[in-house]
Amino acid sequence: MEFFVTGTDTGCGKTLVTLGLMERLRRAGGRVAGMKPVAAGAARTPEGLRNDDALAIQALCHRPYPYRLVNPCCLRTPAAPHLAAASEGKRIDLAAILEAAQRLRADSDHLVVEGAGGWKVPLTDSADMAELCRMLEMPAILVVGLKLGCLNHALLSAQSILDSGVPLAGWVANSLTPDMPFQAENLATLRERLPAPLLGHVPWQARPEAGLAASRLELPGN
Repeated sequence: MEFFVTGTDTGCGKTLVTLGLMERLRRAGGRVAGMKPVAAGAARTPEGLRNDDALAIQALCHRPYPYRLVNPCCLRTPAAPHLAAASEGKRIDLAAILEAAQRLRADSDHLVVEGAGGWKVPLTDSADMAELCRMLEMPAILVVGLKLGCLNHALLSAQSILDSGVPLAGWVANSLTPDMPFQAENLATLRERLPAPLLGHVPWQARPEAGLAASRLELPGN
């Protein structure tokens, strides 16, 4: 199985759901690899720039892949990827990302790729996250961060995914607070209007854990 995890916006829970899907696939059997092609916001280490989300994904892979395969483009500045790259005098190399993905595919049974930001975040002057997903030829899973405004964000994101020609394999609801007003009603509206199955609802966690997320997720087609 292969999935591209996108979201309604930054901070909606894409990494948690990515890790949850990886753990779910590990439990189902097979070699699982994960990837965060572009990460903006990293710390300098003796080994080079490292992003916390990418490190968490790397740690859950079935074997210790080199960091450059899991996160081919690591940017220090926490900003939209094209802006972070420009501020650092860099250019996001889509060919290098595709090469890394192919190497992970060749050495795994399942690959879960996490996007950066939302579906239409720019990467270069001519390409955005949607284009990267199309190039990878993966179905998308949409993470909906449950908060005020999520209905509009989710419905627009889902429509944009489908308009891009990418299959929408499903969506995941992720609670961002312990006490969102009208949470059940928002979930009911999303289930009624989103053109894809709900794969799970991840509850709010003070300290997010992939294991709990995995226990609340179903794999597409199951």
